[in-house]
Amino acid sequence: MKVRTRILAVLALSLVALGARGAGTAGDWNVSRLMQGLAQQRGGKVAFSEKKYIALLDRPVESSGELVYQPPARLEKRTLKPNVESLVLDRDMLVVERGKQKYTLQLQQYPEITAIVDSIRSTLAGDLKALERQYRVDLEGDPERWTLTLLPSDARIATIVHRIRISGTRDELREIEMLQADGDRSVMNIHRDAPR
Repeated sequence: MKVRTRILAVLALSLVALGARGAGTAGDWNVSRLMQGLAQQRGGKVAFSEKKYIALLDRPVESSGELVYQPPARLEKRTLKPNVESLVLDRDMLVVERGKQKYTLQLQQYPEITAIVDSIRSTLAGDLKALERQYRVDLEGDPERWTLTLLPSDARIATIVHRIRISGTRDELREIEMLQADGDRSVMNIHRDAPR
């Protein structure tokens, strides 16, 4: 269960990675303007590099690859280094492929994770009301350098994730940090160039 929970939580984070478009100007900058920009997302592909800080390990686990988002509900996370892995979320079905192994999960069987995924989808859709049903949403900074912090207000989500922090500039996401309830942490950097 813990491995599936981690996979789904990381995928939920990845979904955010492709979201920010159109930031507005400093004079009218607020969370509503950011969400309006997110609502205009048309999908696309970005490269990512990620470090996962796991309490049992001396060093972070590093990976890189690409993220592909196709609205309204399809996300692919293709890890290319250090090992090839594919996570595909299409509506409420998650398919994980590692080498010759393939796993298929129905999100309805994991209500806590479904809540996280749905909240991230709400972010991509620019649906602030839906997001606020399960998170306290705080925005700091200005269009040139902003940080969106999501703190779970739902106890079920809080058993998995303590905080999600998304940082960006104008219409580009730069970093996504997730602090899990168990103290493990992941930091994903988003690059607009092709993965290597």
